[in-house]
Amino acid sequence: MVRMGIGFAVFDTVIGPCGIVWGDAGVRGLHLPGAHAGHTRAGLRRRHPQAVEAEPPAAVRAAIDAIVALLATGTADLDGIGLDMAGVPAFHRRVYELARTIPPGRTLTYGEIAERLGEPTAARAVGQALGANPFAIIVPCHRVLAAGGRSGGFSAPGGVDTKRRLLEIEHARIGGEPQLF
Repeated sequence: MVRMGIGFAVFDTVIGPCGIVWGDAGVRGLHLPGAHAGHTRAGLRRRHPQAVEAEPPAAVRAAIDAIVALLATGTADLDGIGLDMAGVPAFHRRVYELARTIPPGRTLTYGEIAERLGEPTAARAVGQALGANPFAIIVPCHRVLAAGGRSGGFSAPGGVDTKRRLLEIEHARIGGEPQLF
């Protein structure tokens, strides 16, 4: 097997320039847009100083295409994107795996995720795990709301405004009762 090393690329989407980082085991991170491509690139370099800007390999190019399509149409499937979860704590991994099952246009609350994990008192821990999510959009933390369907927080650039925009792109209901699946 040829080792890729750790690379990153910045790519355009309807919400602005996003960035993706990859390694031999899959995608290591996704960075939501900053004010401009240079901002996104700087954020990537801060979080992944060992990464080198490079042309994405085929699997990463396919991931980029799927992300661009999701952000353009609100309906693309990101399930096939391989993630490198080395170093991700076990509880976070469980939260991310469950969050990946939430389809576009649907939402769950932090408490509902905790319930589905079999840990009904862990809503705050679910929120902390999603706040540390290095795979935003691929692990759709924007589809997880606070109790009562309120938007809750969002640690990505643009904060809650970005979360609302992502949910609007996917035609998800914001506020009131969440759309369950």
